[in-house]
Formats: sequence, C-alpha cells, structure tokens
Amino acid sequence: MTPAIQVERLTKRYGRLTAVSNLTLEVAAGDIVGFLGPNGAGKTTTIRALMGFLRPTAGSARVLGSALASSARLKRRVGYLPGDFRADGGMTADQLFSWFAELRGMRDRQRTAELSERLGLDRSRAFVQLSKGNRQKVGLVQAFMHDPDVLILDEPTTGLDPLVQREFLAITREAAARGAAVLFSSHVLPEVARIADRVGIINQGRLV
Repeated sequence: MTPAIQVERLTKRYGRLTAVSNLTLEVAAGDIVGFLGPNGAGKTTTIRALMGFLRPTAGSARVLGSALASSARLKRRVGYLPGDFRADGGMTADQLFSWFAELRGMRDRQRTAELSERLGLDRSRAFVQLSKGNRQKVGLVQAFMHDPDVLILDEPTTGLDPLVQREFLAITREAAARGAAVLFSSHVLPEVARIADRVGIINQGRLV
C-alpha cells in the first residue's frame, strides 16, 4: 500500500541555503511518526512542502498519493496545525470552528464540542482574548474536528500545560487507532517518546 505520507528525496533550497536535503520519510495509515530536531533543522520546511505551501527544489512530498496543492478534495482529509497558528482575532473559537466546518462540508458539530471539552477550551471568547495556550487549543480542535485520515502537526504542544499535553497525546493515539497517519514534529524527545511508533531525527536539513 502507498504510505499516507510520503516524502521522497525532498530538497528545498533558498539561494545558497539548503533547508532540506535529500530527505526520505514515510508514514503509514495508523502510525504515529515523531519528527525530531533542533530549531531550524528543516522540520517546518518539510511540513510546508507536504501541505503544498512550498514547491520543492527537487524530490517530492505527497499526502494520500498526491501533491496537496493540486486537490481541494484531498485537503479536506487532512488535519493540519502550523507551528504558529493564527486566526481572525475578532472571531470566537466557536465561530472559527463553524467556518472550518463549512470549508470541510461538515454538518455534525458534536466532535468539535467533545474536543473542546477535553482540552478545556472556552469557545465563547474571541481569539484575540485567548492566552497562547488557549489559542493552541483552538488550533488543535480545528485539526482534529473532522476526524481526518492524515494529521500533520507542527510543534502541537507549544504553550500547553502538562495536563492538556497528556490529553492531546490521548486524542492523538485515538486518531491513530482509527487509522489516521500522524506526523508530529517536536524538539522535545521525551514528549515524542511517549507517543511515537517511530522517530525520524533531522539536523541541518538531513535525516540523521
């Protein structure tokens, strides 16, 4: 079977700077792969290439067999959390979730309410009024709310307190148990060790 996430000989250069070099990485359905490395190692560049935000200099980055940039339908099957999640500051969390639900063609909002409760998120407050940790919770809920086939999470526990981190890890395990492929970037080894089936370590753009 084709892996749900497939990075093959990916290279991304910015002028003389090589951010990612000849990287090959795969994540099968039902697997959680931790993507470790120091800040600036190339994790976010790889993830942005997978999401179709960057065009590779060489190689390929595919999700569910295709380049995400070419398919709006496939994007609905992916849950994505960027490293610096941002949203319209004047909208409440509930309004933001309604907007994401419309984009994804969702009708049932029960999952959104369940995830918000598990993470301890007040959906009635405007995004701009939320602390960093609560903004991160909004990002996590929107990534998981449609039970996607693929989850691509860039530093997902940033700003979360330990109890919420533990609940996030439980939610992630549940997603993998139902068959989702999870790529989970971090620079915190113990966090990844608690959840990952496999770990890839990247440094200076290369898988080491």
